[in-house]
Amino acid sequence: MTNDVSECEAVFWDIGGVLLDVKSARKSHWQFVEALADEYDLLLPVEDAIETWRAVVGQHFRERNGTEFRSSRAAYEKAVDEVTAESIPTDSWVPLFERIQRETLQPNVGAVETVKYLDEIDLHVGVVSDIDDKEAKLILDSFGVMQSFDSVTTSESVGWTKPNPRMFEAALRKASVRPSNAVMIGDRYEHDMVGATEVGMCTVAYGADDGAAVDYHVEDLQTVIDLVEEKY
Repeated sequence: MTNDVSECEAVFWDIGGVLLDVKSARKSHWQFVEALADEYDLLLPVEDAIETWRAVVGQHFRERNGTEFRSSRAAYEKAVDEVTAESIPTDSWVPLFERIQRETLQPNVGAVETVKYLDEIDLHVGVVSDIDDKEAKLILDSFGVMQSFDSVTTSESVGWTKPNPRMFEAALRKASVRPSNAVMIGDRYEHDMVGATEVGMCTVAYGADDGAAVDYHVEDLQTVIDLVEEKY
C-alpha cells in the first residue's frame, strides 16, 4: 500500500465491471440480437448471430491503435450490418438498442447505494471510464445516479483510453484535486490500478487482480464507505 484513502477528496468510478454488472450487458446484447432476428429475418440462427456480434465488436476494439479511443457505437453499427447482412440506418435500430439497455442493464450490488452515500458527504464523485459519452449517460441515468456524479470523464471526451494518463489527469482537473487526494475504483489491473497509480492516485480494486498497484481490495462495494468514513 502506497496511498492512504483517508486523505481522499475525490472518488472516481469505472463503469463497466464496477458500477455496471457486465453479465447484464451481455444479456442486453443477446436480447438485442434476438430482437434483430424478429425484425429482419436473419439468415443465421440467433446463437450464431450473437457469436458474430461478439466477434465483430471484439475485432473493432482489437484494431485500436494503442490507447486511442474507438467508439462503441461504431462497433455496434458494424455488428448490426454484419448480423443482418444489410446496411441498416442507425435511427432504425438505436432506439431499440437503447430501450433494451434501459430494461436490462443492472448495477453491481452496492454500487448505487455507495455512490449516493458518497454524494451526501463532502467528496467529489466522478466517473473515469472507457466508454462513449451517450452510453455512459444512459447507464448512469438508468441507475438513477446521474445527478450523484460531479463529473463524468469518458474516453470519447478525452480521445484516449486507460491506462493513458490523460484520462486520469482530465478527471483530476475537473475535480480540482491533487492525485494523492483522489481514489480510483476499478476492475482491471493494468488499465485502472496501474494507470491510476502512475499518476499518483490511490487505488481500490473491485474484481481486479491484486498487485503492487493496488492500495485496497474490496469484494463488496459498500466497503468503500468504510474506507472513507473515518475522515468524516
